Amino acid sequence: MPNYNRRWNAWGHADSPYLTTLSEGGRQALGLLVGEATALPDATLETVLASVPSSRLPQHPLISTDADDRLRHARGQSLSDWIDLRSGDIDTFPDGVAFPKDSTEVRQLLDLAEQHDFDVIPYGGGTSVVGHINPLAGDRAVLTINLGDMNQMLAFDEESQLATFGAGTPGPVLEQLLKQRGYTLGHYPQSWELSTVGGWVASRSSGQQSLRYGRIEQMFAGGRIETLKGTMEIPAIPASSAGPDLREIFMGTEGRMGIVTEVKVRVTPLPQKETFHVAFLPNWQAGVSTLRSMAQQKLQLSMLRLSNLMETITMLYSSSDAEATAALNESMSAAGLDDNKVMLTFGVTGSEEQHSAALAQAKAVIAAAGGKLAPDAMGDHWAHGRFGAPYWRETLWEAGYAVDTMETAVNWDKVIDTVATIEAAIAQQAEAQNGKAHVYTHLSHVYGQGCSVYTTYIFTCRESFAATKAYWQQIKQAGAQATVDQGGTISHQHGVGFDHKTYLPNEKGELGIETLQHLLNLFDPDARMNPGKLLP
Repeated sequence: MPNYNRRWNAWGHADSPYLTTLSEGGRQALGLLVGEATALPDATLETVLASVPSSRLPQHPLISTDADDRLRHARGQSLSDWIDLRSGDIDTFPDGVAFPKDSTEVRQLLDLAEQHDFDVIPYGGGTSVVGHINPLAGDRAVLTINLGDMNQMLAFDEESQLATFGAGTPGPVLEQLLKQRGYTLGHYPQSWELSTVGGWVASRSSGQQSLRYGRIEQMFAGGRIETLKGTMEIPAIPASSAGPDLREIFMGTEGRMGIVTEVKVRVTPLPQKETFHVAFLPNWQAGVSTLRSMAQQKLQLSMLRLSNLMETITMLYSSSDAEATAALNESMSAAGLDDNKVMLTFGVTGSEEQHSAALAQAKAVIAAAGGKLAPDAMGDHWAHGRFGAPYWRETLWEAGYAVDTMETAVNWDKVIDTVATIEAAIAQQAEAQNGKAHVYTHLSHVYGQGCSVYTTYIFTCRESFAATKAYWQQIKQAGAQATVDQGGTISHQHGVGFDHKTYLPNEKGELGIETLQHLLNLFDPDARMNPGKLLP
C-alpha cells in the first residue's frame, strides 16, 4: 500500500531533507522583479475528500474505492495539477486504485478491465508534470494501477552487470539495493526521490549524470510488459541487428501500449571518487562555447550544467549568506570576471585516476576560456540540495508566487537563439496579460550534437485559482509554441502526456503519428490504456 507520509497536495514528504526556505532577501527581490504577492487560501483535505464522487467500478479484492486513495491518485505534479489540488477544484478522479504486488496481479487487472469495460492508468511515483496520470472525463470508469508495492530487486547478474527490479521501485530504494552490492544505476532525474524505474522507461527519462551513465534508453536492457494482447517479454541482449528494437518501441509510450512491470537495467560499479564543482565563465557566449567544447572533446565528466546570466544572478542572490556571495563576487572580479559572468556546475566521477585526469582536463578548459573555479563548498552545496528544486514550488506558493518549468533539446547552432526566443515568449505573454515573469535558463544533458534547454519562470498568483491557471496556460502555450518554432523537441525528459500532445506532430510528422497510432491500435484496440495521452 502507498506511503501516505507524502503530502496530498504538494511535492514529496513533510520531513524531506530537501525542503527549502525563502530568505527575506529573496522575497524582496521577487517583489521588485514580478511584484508583491498574496497567497491564495488552500482547500482542506476534508473538504476535497467530501467532493469525491461514488465509484463506478465493480467490487474486487485488488481494488480500493476509498476516497483518500482516489484523491491521492487524481493528479500529478504539474502547475495545473498543483492549482487543482490547492483549490480543491478537481473535476475528475479515478474510480478506484489497485496496488498489485506482481505481474500476475497486473495481468488480472487488465483482464478485468476488458471484462467490465473500464479504462486503466498506470501510476509509478506520481511525479508527472505533463498530465500523464490524470483521469479524463468519459463514460467509462477509470482504474489507476499503483505499482508501488512492486519495489524489489528480483534478480542480479554480477557477471553481466544486470539487475532486475519491479517497475514500482523508486530511485532511493533502487540505489540502496544496488549499493549493498557495490553498484549503481546512476540515474538521477530531478524527481529521483519519488519517481520509479518503470516510470523512467515509460517516459524516456534522463538523469542529472547522463553524461557518464547515459539516459534511461542506454540503461534499459529488457523486461516484462503486460498488455491487453498478452505478456511481452523483452530479452536482455547486449546488442542485436535482428530487426527493430522492441525496447525502443515500448519506451516513451507512457502506458498507452501496456504496463511495464519488470525492468532489467545495466548497472555500473560504484565509483571510487565523486566530486562536484562550480566555476564561472566570462559571459553567456563564452559559457556556451566552453560547454560545447567539453561535450565534443568527450571529457570524462559525469555532469555539466551551465546557468545563463539571469539564472546565475538568481542562484547567487537567493543565497541566505550575503557575506559569502559578496566575497565570491570580489574574488571573481579580481580574476577579471564582471557582472556578466555565468555559472558552470560539473561533476567528476570514476576511479581515483579517472577523477584526477578528468578534473585536470576540466580545469584546463575552463582556464583557457578565461574562467575561474569557485570554492569547493559551492559544489558541495549543489550536491546537497540537488533534489530540492521541486520543493521550491510550495515555498514560493506560500509567499504568493507560482513557478513552472519547460524543457527542450536543440542542436548547438540553435542553443543561444532558442534560449532567447523561449524566454522572450514567456516574458512577453506575461506582459500581455498585465503581469511580469522572472525567467531564467540552464543548459544540461550535453551531447556532441547539442544539449537540453531548461527554462524556469516565476510569476505572482492572480486574484483567484481560476485566474491564476488561465494566466499560466497562456504563458505555457507561448513558451511551448516558441520551442517547436525553433525546431526543438517538445520534451527532452518530461514526456508528452496530455499537456504536450498537440505539439507532437511538429516532431513526428503526419506519417510518424499515423505509425504510432497503428501501434496503439494493435495493442489497445478499444483505447482503454491511459486514453487521451501521448497522441493528439
